[in-house]
Amino acid sequence: MKKLLSVVLVVVMALSMVACGAATADGESAAAPATKLTMGTGGTSGTYYGYGGVLGQYIKNHAGIDVTVVSTDGSKANIQGIQAGDYQLGTVQSDVMAYAWEGTRSFEEGGKVDSFRVVAGLYAEALQLVTMDPEIKSVADLAGKSVSIGAPGSGVYFNAIDVLTAAGLTEEDIQAQYQSFADSADALKDGKIDAAFIVAGAPTPAITELCTTNEAYLVPIDGEVAEKLMADCPFYTLYNVPAGTYAGQEEDVTTVTVKATLIVSASASEEDVYKLTAAIFDNIEGITAENAKGGELSIENATSGMTAPFHAGAAKYFAEKGVTVETE
Repeated sequence: MKKLLSVVLVVVMALSMVACGAATADGESAAAPATKLTMGTGGTSGTYYGYGGVLGQYIKNHAGIDVTVVSTDGSKANIQGIQAGDYQLGTVQSDVMAYAWEGTRSFEEGGKVDSFRVVAGLYAEALQLVTMDPEIKSVADLAGKSVSIGAPGSGVYFNAIDVLTAAGLTEEDIQAQYQSFADSADALKDGKIDAAFIVAGAPTPAITELCTTNEAYLVPIDGEVAEKLMADCPFYTLYNVPAGTYAGQEEDVTTVTVKATLIVSASASEEDVYKLTAAIFDNIEGITAENAKGGELSIENATSGMTAPFHAGAAKYFAEKGVTVETE
């Protein structure tokens, strides 16, 4: 009997230890996060990747959702990745999101994509035209020059085409090159191209490095070019890249911008999306301390100018802050 009693006590103690290890003081599971999400971002030298890493960490720490951040080819790839089920979160340009939802431009061949929903607008993505050629002072000066305009069908590509069109130029009027941020920077340093369009939050690591080690500078996109661009494409707005953003930049540089936006799979649960939205917007100060783009996080910025519906979980959070957003 004593041996039997001892065995029973050992079993009871073991079960108790398992139970204690599986729960916290408030009864919640202390095991690994129940939900695991993969976030598509952009190239490692762009803003999406670094900023996505910060957001992913805050979502993990404050929402209990394990986020794996991966480098991708950017907006279109992230939307397609969500559609394919490879990603559940993604950072995208607001204009590319509009193309996907409407089935236009880079999504015209494949058709409308409706497998994602908006979580929030994040920050302004400046159209940055960077060069080391002192002859290039305006968009019109790109005529006949070798210019990187992004990968075919990418958000950068269509932004570049929009800017060229507003300046009275076509793709055939330049020597078009189709390169990533990092490749564009390398090509500029090596003298293989004369200028490059880079669309990202400023400061952008690839441009920071370029301006630090070379006499590179931003070309303004302003005046009549900007006015025509915004008239033809309402998702563009004016934006000033502040003086001192890059080495050697002594004055503000006027350009135009679209909005970096966080999207999520439409099939994600309302509870998870509510929690990850709260994890971001309840921790703006901490996020900003780790990445300057966090300074642009606000409820107003998050909910304005969206051309696709919000996820119900995000809508629930914003409703608690007094803002109603469209979910369908």
